[in-house]
Amino acid sequence: QVQLVEYGGGLVQAGESLRLSCVASGRSFSRYALGWFRQVPGKDREFVAAVSRSGGASSVRDSVKGRFNIWRINAVLQSTVYLQMNNLEFEDTAVYYCAASETEGVGDVPLAYRFWGQGAQVTVSS
Repeated sequence: QVQLVEYGGGLVQAGESLRLSCVASGRSFSRYALGWFRQVPGKDREFVAAVSRSGGASSVRDSVKGRFNIWRINAVLQSTVYLQMNNLEFEDTAVYYCAASETEGVGDVPLAYRFWGQGAQVTVSS
């Protein structure tokens, strides 16, 4: 059974840090790129960061460059992807979703991602 489960959401103050993790299990996720997206009510889901299958390449959206970092650890039938978020801003408040894509590379389009987690709420108070 394929599962993506996010951990680490919560409430923090602006300027603080938070680390999200997502455990992808149920198949060999080392064959999948892994990414993070976020969504606020009334807006489209937007790309945050992605990391390639091996972890050798990554991409982050411009608004979080220098503050967010993504990496992954692959194991047999399970991969874990992390999102370190530093110097959080009120505008980073959203539900964060991890996702897995069979497409090679570090795509930023939600439709390219086949499997999704349930989401983790991140709230940044100003």
